[in-house]
Amino acid sequence: MQSRGSFLRQIELKRHQIPSFDSYPFDLKVIQNFTKLELHPKVTYIVGENGMGKSTLMEAIAVAWGFNPEGGTINFSFSTRSTHSSLHEYMQLIRGPHRPRDGFFFRAESYYNLATNIDEMDSEPSFGPPIKDSYGGKSLHEQSHGESFFSAFIHRFGGRGLYILDEPEAALSPFRQMAILARIHELVQQNSQFIISTHSPILMAYPDSIIYNLTSDGMEIRALEETDHYIIMKQFLNNKDNMLRQLFEQ
Repeated sequence: MQSRGSFLRQIELKRHQIPSFDSYPFDLKVIQNFTKLELHPKVTYIVGENGMGKSTLMEAIAVAWGFNPEGGTINFSFSTRSTHSSLHEYMQLIRGPHRPRDGFFFRAESYYNLATNIDEMDSEPSFGPPIKDSYGGKSLHEQSHGESFFSAFIHRFGGRGLYILDEPEAALSPFRQMAILARIHELVQQNSQFIISTHSPILMAYPDSIIYNLTSDGMEIRALEETDHYIIMKQFLNNKDNMLRQLFEQ
């Protein structure tokens, strides 16, 4: 599975150092059953129902790598409210032989805070170009939510990078999700590696990847067509009237 573009090969949980599995986040089933996670050199998906611990796991991976808990590059250090868990302290990252040239932790729920921080830094005196130039030259707050998300993918991601994306589809239309999938492919061809948490069957469709599905029993590998996201969406689109009737009768 490993290739030259693999910057992060594996994540191991230092279980022997965890004082107790009775409190958050160690009481999550995915953590209680977690030993190690082998990452695909191109695209790794972490999917599952709400409450399974996807965002907690993604946050811990990002912070263990050196990213700001609220998102951005490793150079961002702002904190609107420190709510991230201590899970990253118990993670051992097994890195590849090559270092990424670029990197970004994209977190949909705190993207507004990231945009605000960029505007604040651009308002201060600086010898360099405005930070917003790396996001298309326009303040992210002056774009729609979906446009600002899209700007980061198109303008900020530069290739040969490690990109950790937590629910990037949150403000994107299906058409834009397909455009992001094409952008992911373009960046993979530029020796990038992605770790993506998503509910979108469109974004899960990258062919050269691995999908880890989080359940109440832990974590398992599934094909796209075996995920609940794909199955339910397909059933709804293929038999909308019957699905609606069942939903409304319940």
